[in-house]
Amino acid sequence: MAGKAAPEGARTDVDKALLGSATYRSLGEQRLSPSEERFEKARRTTGLWLAPLITVVFWVLPLEMDRTQQSLAAILLGVVVLWVTEPVPIPIGGLLGISAIVVLGVVGPDDTLAPFGSSTVFTFIGAFILAQAMLKVGLARRFAFWILGLPGIGKSTWRVIAAFGLITCVLSAFVSNTATVAMLLPTALGLLAVIAKLLQARGLVAEDFDPLRLRVGAALVLVLAYGASVGGLLTPIGSPPNLIGRGMIEEVTGERISFLQWVMTALPICAIMFVVLVVVLLLLNRPEIRRIEGVEEYIRSQRAELGRFSRSEVNTLIAFGVTVTLWIFPGVVALFGGTESQFYGAVSEHLDEGVVAVLGASLLFLLPIDWRAREFTLTWSDAAKIDWGTVLLFGTGIIFGSLLADTGLAETIGVSASDALGLSSVFAITAFGVVLAILVSETTSNTASAAVVVPIIIPIAQAAGVDPMVPALAATFAASFGFMLPVSTPQNAIAYGSGVVPITRMIRSGFGFDVIGGILILLLLPVMVVVSGIV
Repeated sequence: MAGKAAPEGARTDVDKALLGSATYRSLGEQRLSPSEERFEKARRTTGLWLAPLITVVFWVLPLEMDRTQQSLAAILLGVVVLWVTEPVPIPIGGLLGISAIVVLGVVGPDDTLAPFGSSTVFTFIGAFILAQAMLKVGLARRFAFWILGLPGIGKSTWRVIAAFGLITCVLSAFVSNTATVAMLLPTALGLLAVIAKLLQARGLVAEDFDPLRLRVGAALVLVLAYGASVGGLLTPIGSPPNLIGRGMIEEVTGERISFLQWVMTALPICAIMFVVLVVVLLLLNRPEIRRIEGVEEYIRSQRAELGRFSRSEVNTLIAFGVTVTLWIFPGVVALFGGTESQFYGAVSEHLDEGVVAVLGASLLFLLPIDWRAREFTLTWSDAAKIDWGTVLLFGTGIIFGSLLADTGLAETIGVSASDALGLSSVFAITAFGVVLAILVSETTSNTASAAVVVPIIIPIAQAAGVDPMVPALAATFAASFGFMLPVSTPQNAIAYGSGVVPITRMIRSGFGFDVIGGILILLLLPVMVVVSGIV
């Protein structure tokens, strides 16, 4: 793992144990036990033969299905196996599926690739570029230290953990969950080092204690990972499943979910879930010490090193502020003037979220930090470092969802599932969608979970004669609630990769949060979609 305890009787060097390599190291860069290595090799090798086998078998089965639907289902099953077993990177698995659809003549290239030009793809690209700027210029880090530096926060481990979780929630609403956690992890380990030294100085731990196994460290790192998942639900751009689910819902129902409506719907769920996260994590991982000294000094020193706002930080704030303002503006107009007004129609048409995101990102290439040298806030080399793999995965998810609807396969699945399970009410279909999305997200990416589950839930609702809005939106939210395993979300992998969180703690904590999160969605979402005016 990330480090070892000192030999028995030796005094632990906390800095060496925690800060020797503070940046995230992927699971592949860690030392795996023989059993873990065997499992990973078996899982990936299995995918290489199982995916094509399942595709071929389902392709030739004598089923009473439309030929196009059966062919699409066969390819999608193979792609799901690739996503779960990861013999190739997850985005490549999606691209292989799209290629197979065209090469095998299931659907033509124009019809297959058209959804990749969706506005939401450009929303994603613009948001990623803005996030890249925030990380590059240090604006997100400055915001984190500002919160931690508020009066009284640094005097209690409980407050530090709650504040750190709050920072992650807020940032993840606008910045990639993975990027947020990866950026904050070194700071979390720095705070843990201060606490570990304090425990050591007061004689509250053994001389040769392992700082990687402190309960306070597990709570601090887990609140980052889980807080990012919860905070990512707050806005449509906070997490890839949000954009996928919203795009599919709007395409099927014709009802537009504005930025403001989404926030109003998600806010109570996120707020309650965050409180539950903090309380349960602190109870399961009760810190070894409550009152702490030294953390406030550490925060002050870090803030002093940051100095005054740089020109690049100011420019990034301007671009970010313009983008968020334009995203929210149509919702504000609708709130005061209604969605039927001519002004709202004009505003919502011209301020498309994808265009706004690209416009805001473009400002970063126009706002100078040194005009004489023609040096601007962001370079294309910086922008090229965004997570294009996730953009590709998002695009392929939209394509599969669109093809499921266009070929009628989604409707066939929905009617069959509805008949088999006897799902006939909004509550039953919503519960089914939530459970299915959480289960799928535990074994594959939350993006892939939304891409697979939402297109199934919508036709089930339609077959039962109920409005698909609530069940589909519930499945979208639930796709982000994969808390149990490192493979569930990238932020879980980062937390596990720090070496501070044993897998047993993650599973024990994550199972409870999966259940609580599902219950909150079931109880609150139907009420909030009415309050926010979505239905």
